[in-house]
Amino acid sequence: MESAKNVMETTGMKKSTFSITKMDCPSEEQMIRMKLEPLGQIKHLEFDIPARKLDVFHQDEVLPIQNAISELNLNDQLQGTTSEAEMPIAEDETKHKKILWWVLGINFGFFVIEMTTGWISASMGLIADSLDMLADSIVYGLSLFAVGAAVSRKKKVAKISGYFQMGLALLGFSEVLRRFFTQSETPLFQWMIIVSLLALVGNLVSLWLINKAKSKEAHMQASAIFTSNDIIVNGGVILAGVLVYFLESKWPDLIVGGIVFAFVLRGAVRILKLAK
Repeated sequence: MESAKNVMETTGMKKSTFSITKMDCPSEEQMIRMKLEPLGQIKHLEFDIPARKLDVFHQDEVLPIQNAISELNLNDQLQGTTSEAEMPIAEDETKHKKILWWVLGINFGFFVIEMTTGWISASMGLIADSLDMLADSIVYGLSLFAVGAAVSRKKKVAKISGYFQMGLALLGFSEVLRRFFTQSETPLFQWMIIVSLLALVGNLVSLWLINKAKSKEAHMQASAIFTSNDIIVNGGVILAGVLVYFLESKWPDLIVGGIVFAFVLRGAVRILKLAK
């Protein structure tokens, strides 16, 4: 692969376009990258996650590439292959990495804040939201860590991260069930609302940084999708806090916490697929 400043030569270069309907977040992107990395004929991958599309710039036949992608069971379909394709000019990866480091820092920082205040205020919603922040931090960290690393090392890190995240999600579920079937204190709605509002601001800043880059790169687009989802989760915890206040009940907090834990568990399963 040539430097970002040069356009790749077109001699013998082909472009195969795949429709991958189950590719909707950075986890699937990393799965595909790690699956295709050992194939030497691949020169460049261009993801369009919102459109569920992947362009593969390669030499030689497309069949090995198609077979490798199909093994991931992401409902892929080869739409076509063109000859004498020209590689796009790569974007400034240094700028992207800097933004992702900021987003990673914001997510991990609020993981610590929400986890701490969640236990203090007895709010499962805050604890679940903190794990959602941690899940995003893991995905961003894997993307940054994976640059230049060997496939075996990437898979090892993904496996450790996935099991760690799954363990935390299962512990969270067990705590939700414990509080559901036993007498437990009503969470402090003030903490829920204030901390979630701060997390909302943090996610809005993250989304602004990502959109400011105006990047078409898949990992940046995926980061925007993840952060947008986080904003929805923040709103859910704020709503739960309001309902806890008006209903004087722990149920809204437990319901929201359970829903978010389910998303965290789903993310852990996706990360573990990277390790296969």
